[in-house]
Amino acid sequence: MHYTYRFRLDPTPEQRELLDHHRDTCRQLYNHALNEFKQIPKSAGTLNQRVRQVRDQLTSLKDWWDELNDVYSTVAQAAVMRIEDSIKALSQLKQNGYNVGSLNWKAPKDFRSFTYIQSGFEFDSKNGQPVLSLSKLADIPLIKHRAIPDAETVKEITIKKESTGEWFASFTVGDKETPEKPTDPDRCVGIDVGILKYAHDTDGTAVESLDLSDERERLERAQHDLSQKEHGSANWERQRQVVAERHADLKRKRRDFLHKLSNYYATEYDLVAVEGLDAKELVELPGNSRNRAGAAWGTFLRMLEYKCEREGTHFAEVDPRNTTKACASCGVKTDKPLWVREHSCPSCGFEADRDANAAWNILSRGLKNIGVVHSESTPVETALPTDTVVSAKRVIETGSPITRSQRLRVSSQNSESSDDTLKERTASAVSE
Repeated sequence: MHYTYRFRLDPTPEQRELLDHHRDTCRQLYNHALNEFKQIPKSAGTLNQRVRQVRDQLTSLKDWWDELNDVYSTVAQAAVMRIEDSIKALSQLKQNGYNVGSLNWKAPKDFRSFTYIQSGFEFDSKNGQPVLSLSKLADIPLIKHRAIPDAETVKEITIKKESTGEWFASFTVGDKETPEKPTDPDRCVGIDVGILKYAHDTDGTAVESLDLSDERERLERAQHDLSQKEHGSANWERQRQVVAERHADLKRKRRDFLHKLSNYYATEYDLVAVEGLDAKELVELPGNSRNRAGAAWGTFLRMLEYKCEREGTHFAEVDPRNTTKACASCGVKTDKPLWVREHSCPSCGFEADRDANAAWNILSRGLKNIGVVHSESTPVETALPTDTVVSAKRVIETGSPITRSQRLRVSSQNSESSDDTLKERTASAVSE
């Protein structure tokens, strides 16, 4: 799996015009290539072969298309090969149940990026200012908020203009080796995600959901103001920019929260087990769909997956069925309505927070997924664990939801006995 480091560019007004001109040339090339591609019959070869037939025409195109000579060779090739990627993406959406059509001509607002592959770019500093040097373009200053590890090899760079007018550069780097099986039970964690408490793990940490009500209110006001403007007028365009900025602000805060939370779990543990949720189906369920969509569970799981791969951490997606109903101690299933926030097993007497019980079930299934089988153990005694609740604001401010030394220990002896018994089961499973 490839992953990216994203930096904001700080181009001058002249460089912005040059970037826009470069982007529009790539757009026109894409539209021309798409028209040529549609004229090639499917019997002429596979999808890749037909797209490559169009790509091979680039040399002859430069003979009469002067502006194409100002585009770096790999950028032009990437613009054509984008057809193949788009068709594959449409096919995947169709397999997932979406009603999709065919590729269409791209308007200027729909084509916002171009890509340098393997060469044509250099990342260095000039006069103390980080600079991205792009072949046939310019040396563009960028805001370097973090360093790319020296061991990483940058495979490609994508330059993108957001709807707010800001420019970004995404550096794509390569893969990591598959990690060995975890050996330390204290570094294995199961995570149950929710709405009120965004994440509840087997170490007793509960992270609150991020409060974005103020950002949503500002966005709604901006959208209302936009609806009062005449479409296409100068006032409408200015207000459209405001709406785009409000959207970007809300998106950045949510993604910042998700990045930091996922990075914490990926770096602190050897194994991270989560539910394999179908975010699309969950959003389509009746009632509370806005909160489920705003929780962005699918985005969190994707971030967590690639960060685990980057850090050499095992990532295990488990079947989400009955993780809440099943007892983490004896496995007996008990129906619980949503408003019941505690698990109480009628069979073995085990009591715990509803989400904590689900997290232990998730960890148990995650260990089995990587070939670690639990050993038999006696049922735990009745206990109600006390969990540490971490504010979502704190996650954003510090970049890490909680440190190990800050975890609150269970106060009652019964709770300690209950929690220790579950941990012993994990330790026994890992040691085997």
